[in-house]
Amino acid sequence: MSFSLETKNELAHVEPDKKCCMLAEIAGFIRMCGSIRLAGGGKFRIITTTENPAVARHYKKLMHEYFGIETRLEVGQANTLKKGRAYLLTIDPDNLSDQILRETGILMVREGMNFISDGIFDGLIRTKCCKKAYLRGIFLAAGTITDPEKSYHLEISCTSQILANDVRKLINSFVDLHPKVSARKKNYAVYVKEAEQIKDILALMGASNQIFTFENVRMTKEIRNQANRINNCDHANIDKALKASEKHMAAINKIIDARGLEFLPPKLQDVAVLRMENPDASLQELADMCDPPMKKSGINNRFRKIEEIASKL
Repeated sequence: MSFSLETKNELAHVEPDKKCCMLAEIAGFIRMCGSIRLAGGGKFRIITTTENPAVARHYKKLMHEYFGIETRLEVGQANTLKKGRAYLLTIDPDNLSDQILRETGILMVREGMNFISDGIFDGLIRTKCCKKAYLRGIFLAAGTITDPEKSYHLEISCTSQILANDVRKLINSFVDLHPKVSARKKNYAVYVKEAEQIKDILALMGASNQIFTFENVRMTKEIRNQANRINNCDHANIDKALKASEKHMAAINKIIDARGLEFLPPKLQDVAVLRMENPDASLQELADMCDPPMKKSGINNRFRKIEEIASKL
C-alpha cells in the first residue's frame, strides 16, 4: 500500500468535532472532485468521484450526519491509466443538491442570477479548525503525497488557476507553510517539497500515525546519509594521506640518492626516518609518534622543508 493511500485511509477516519468543520470538509471535497450536472427544471445533480472506498464511505456518512440525506453510492471504472475502481457519490435534486451547493459556497448568486464559483468561499474557512477541515477535504479529493523513502513531495491538483491560488492561500494561512503553484497540461498543482512543511500539513489534517511513519523514514534517511558522508570523508582522508606520503617519500628518496640522508639537518632526518618506517601513517599519526609529540602543523612544516630541499637538488 502506498504512503499516499495509507494517509488517505487514516484521514478518512477523522471525525470533525463541529458542524462548521463538517461543512468545511464536505465543501472542500465537493469543490475538488465534484461535478455538477443539470437535472432538468433548473435543478442540479452533484456527482463526486474517488478511487478510495474508505473516502467514499467517509463522505457518505458526513453527508448523512450534516444534511440528513442518503447519497447514492455506485462503483464504476476508474478514469485513469491504472486499472481500478471509481466510487461515485450522487446527490439528486430531491436530496437537497441545490441547498448543498449553496451552503458549500459553490452555487452563488450575482445580480439575481445563479453561477458556479471557481474558488474557495471565504465564509467557510473563517476559523482555524474549519481551515484544517477544508484542507483535509481537498487533500482527500485531489491530493497525493510521495513515499518519503523516495522524495519529499505533497501535491494537490486543481482544475483552474483561481482555485490553485485559493488553495495556496489557504495553506499559506498557517505558520511557516509556503506552497508553490505549477501549471500542468490541463490543470494546476499546488505543492510542497520541504519535509518539515509536509509534516506540518499532515499534522494539520489529522494524520497522526502517518507523521510518525514519515518522521521515522526521514530520521533513517538522515542517519544513512550522515554515515555515507562520514564514510566518504574517511575515504577522502585516506586518499589525501596516501598522496602526501607519496610526495614525502619521493622527496626523501631524491635526497638520499643525491646527497644521502645525512645531508638533512637532524630534526628533518628524524621525520624522514619516521616517514620511511610508516609510509601509510597520516600526518597526525606521525606527529604523535615523535618524541616528544609534535603538532600536526609542526611536522607538516618539516616535510615542506624536505620537499623544498629536494626540489633544489
